[in-house]
Amino acid sequence: CNLQPKDAAKMPESAWKLLFYSLSWSYGAYLLFCTDYPFFHDPPSVFYDWKQGMEVPTDIAIAYLLQCSFYGHSLYATAYMDTWRKDSVVMLLHHVVTLTLIASSYAFRGWDAGGAGGCAGSVLCPGDAELSPWPGRFWFRLYWFPLKVLYATCHSSLQSVPNIPFYFFFNALLLVLTLMNIYWFLYIVLFVAKVLLGQMQEVNDVREYDVEESRR
Repeated sequence: CNLQPKDAAKMPESAWKLLFYSLSWSYGAYLLFCTDYPFFHDPPSVFYDWKQGMEVPTDIAIAYLLQCSFYGHSLYATAYMDTWRKDSVVMLLHHVVTLTLIASSYAFRGWDAGGAGGCAGSVLCPGDAELSPWPGRFWFRLYWFPLKVLYATCHSSLQSVPNIPFYFFFNALLLVLTLMNIYWFLYIVLFVAKVLLGQMQEVNDVREYDVEESRR
């Protein structure tokens, strides 16, 4: 492969993300569509018969382990290993929010909502901007994610469990993630606009700093 040095340096990062997202998406799809969990087709069901101290099923616990380990690694990798981009600070915040959300939902045994959010997040939010086709990113992250996850956590949860604990805490974190999804989608819109207006001679990640900027 005749890769430019800049692209060759990013190859391990992109290959690792492609591998993990493929496995994570496959496992999330398995839990949502090949098991008895009705989370995808009936989002409010995540709160049916919910109670504190519920036992976490093994397959859901595995999903928690996969997601926590990945985002724990990603937090370190974004800060010290990956190419620094214009959105790297937002990426670090994303990993902190995601880890807090996953760990908190497990600790408080909100595994129905946390597991549904984790599985749905794996399936409905696949990959990052450089790995996801932009129509799919809009459809999964900005349509299905609010429709399936936010609807269940913001609305259905109060109907099933009126005094559900940490309602504002969990929903605030999920809304922050949604705002980040909008932020990254704007980068994709910017990329498409530059291509259509002829301002980009080759395919480049618009999140990266220009050579001139990096020298300042």
